Amino acid sequence: MATLPFRSFLVPGQFVRHPDHPEWGEGQVQSAIGERVTVTFTHAGKMLIDATVVQLTVLS
Repeated sequence: MATLPFRSFLVPGQFVRHPDHPEWGEGQVQSAIGERVTVTFTHAGKMLIDATVVQLTVLS
């Protein structure tokens, strides 16, 4: 049986935090393609996150 490719639940515009780097501040998702999520953080700039490794915390 074939497995489906990983797909992140994140969508552009959502605000998130990185659980291992709170010093980066709040981030906004720019794109989410497969497991690759690009987020722009207040204090760290643009970062490419592997969503299979890091579970970003969604802010309400």
